[in-house]
Parts: sequence; structure tokens; C-alpha cells
Amino acid sequence: MATAGPLTLGEIAQALRVALEGDPDLKITGVAPLETAGPDQVSFLTHPKYVHLALSTRAAALLVPRDAKLPGPLLRAENPQAALIGLLRLFHPAPTPPSGVHPSAQIASSARIDPSATVGALAVIGTDSRVGERTWIFPLVYVGDSAEIGADCIVYPHAVIRDRVKIGDRVIIHPGAVLGADGFGYVFDGTRHQKIPQVGSVVVEDDVEIGANTTIDRATLGATVIRRGVKIDNLVQIGHNVEVGEASILVAQVGISGSVKLGTRTILAGQVGVADHVTVGDRVVIGAQSGVTSDLREAGSYLGMPARPVAIARRISGGLPRLPALLRRVRSLERRIRELEARLGLEPPAAGADEDE
Repeated sequence: MATAGPLTLGEIAQALRVALEGDPDLKITGVAPLETAGPDQVSFLTHPKYVHLALSTRAAALLVPRDAKLPGPLLRAENPQAALIGLLRLFHPAPTPPSGVHPSAQIASSARIDPSATVGALAVIGTDSRVGERTWIFPLVYVGDSAEIGADCIVYPHAVIRDRVKIGDRVIIHPGAVLGADGFGYVFDGTRHQKIPQVGSVVVEDDVEIGANTTIDRATLGATVIRRGVKIDNLVQIGHNVEVGEASILVAQVGISGSVKLGTRTILAGQVGVADHVTVGDRVVIGAQSGVTSDLREAGSYLGMPARPVAIARRISGGLPRLPALLRRVRSLERRIRELEARLGLEPPAAGADEDE
């Protein structure tokens, strides 16, 4: 990726709108982590647990929280993580694609490609499809018939956008993602599994990012819907007729079965699995490797298999290592009770009786 610079600390502070403590004329050539930054680079501190690294860094300057107590030079920011985004963009500006269609691209005569869009080598754009303003279709992308891609999108190599998929504006689709493959639906007729025709579509709203090798299946009927602002990591599977609510985050290897409804600002950590037809409410956070088998409608954090409120899940998890010792104690107590009953001449409970009664 091309880099910009050098820039002075004063120019950086002005661009980021942060307070500067130090020489405004100091030249900076780039951004680097605390451990590896050199004397002509700026680094950053976004969490107090890394203060020890900040004290030993060779960086020329540090981007820090407003109240950080560190030797300068410093760029003090109210929100250092947000300022870091701006800092990275200063030194690594987004590349500008060449507009136009590569001669080797296969474009259907009825497809509509905006003149400001870019279509790379060996890309395929199907019949009656549309590519919007300033959208960048990289080489080897496949776009099926009657698909729609909005403005300012980026579709990286080997992505597949199948027939009738609709994509909004400012959507990023990473390499190998597949949008609109058939949903997984079969009926066993007594002899073999009969495929249910998957005749719906996929709708991706504005400002969504879809990670590499993620798959989003088309609906059986209607649409699989990814709402505005959703961020999806690599290797995520989203089944047919799923709806993912606005501003949700799905981390790597999440698997969502058919007809699941996720609310707004839900977070599914790595390898979470969600059973079919489950509803997850707004602002629900589900911890890594959890299994969601029934509705979770109340906002909050959940964990485990099946997913439970975190406080309960942690008590269960904390008790599991003690189970062998508890079982030994229970068996010992049962043995002592039998011995006591024998001494008193009491009859033991009938076989199969409920010992809790």
C-alpha cells in the first residue's frame, strides 16, 4: 500500500485536531507499534496496560489519551482510538482506482456500469446488472444477472455476487466472499433428499463490510437481509432468510442457521453457533464458542452451551472442576447412609425411587 509523508508533528496535530506537546517541525515518516517504532515514526497508546511499552519505545512521538502522564513529544486526543484511524489514513491514504472497464472484462450488453466505476481484468458482469458510481470491481469478480451494486463500493478479487443480490452504498466485500449461494434446504421423501428451490435474494444495506471467504445464502423466499452498518469478519456463514440488525458485529467462524433474527448492535464473538428460527434481541453480546439454541431477547451478555447470562455461565463453569470431588463426597455420604440404615434396620428405598423426594 502506498504511503504519504513525511509530515511534521504540527501538520499531524492540525489534521487530527489534537493537542500537541513538542516540536511542531519534527518530521514524521510513518506509524508503527510501540515495540518497533523508530526515531522518525509516531506510535500510539490506546490502553493503560501498555504504558510500560510506551516508556521504553524509540518512537519520535506518541498519540495518547488526554490525561496520559508520559514524557513527550505527545499528541493528546480525547478519543485516541478514533484519532488513530485518522493517523493511519494520513500515512496510508486509500488508493485511487483507475476508472473504466478493463478490455478483458466480460460485461453483458444490458449491464449498466457507471462511467466513474472501475471493472478490473477478467471480471464478469451479468445481464441487467448495475454497478454504481465510483465502485471498484477488482479483477476476477463475478456478478450475476440482475444484481445491483451501489456507489463507492469495493469488491475484491474472487468475490461472487450471484443473481438478484442487491448491495447498497459504501459496502466492502473481501476476497472469496460469496453472496447469494443457495440456502441449505432439503426434504427427505423416503428415498432421497429433495432440494427445496431457493428463489429469494440477498439484500445488503449501506456501510456493511463482509470478510474474506464469508458466505451469505439467498433466501428460500423473500430475502436474507444484512442491515446498515453491519461488520462481518472472515469465514462467517449466514443461512437463508436470516436478518442481521443494524450495526451488529459477527466475528470469525460464526455460524447462523436459517431464519434467525438478530437485533441491532448485537455482537457474536468467534465460533458462536445459532440454531434455526432463533431471535436474538437488541444489544445482546454472545461470548466465543457459545451455542444459542433458544431466543435471547433481553439485552446483556451471554456465554456457554446453551448460552446463558454470563454470571450464571461463569458459576457453572467455575463449578465444573469441582464435580469429581463433589461426586466422591456424594458417594461417600450415600455409603455412610446405607451403613447407618443397616444398623438401624431400616429398609433402603425401592429401586428406581426418586432420591430427591
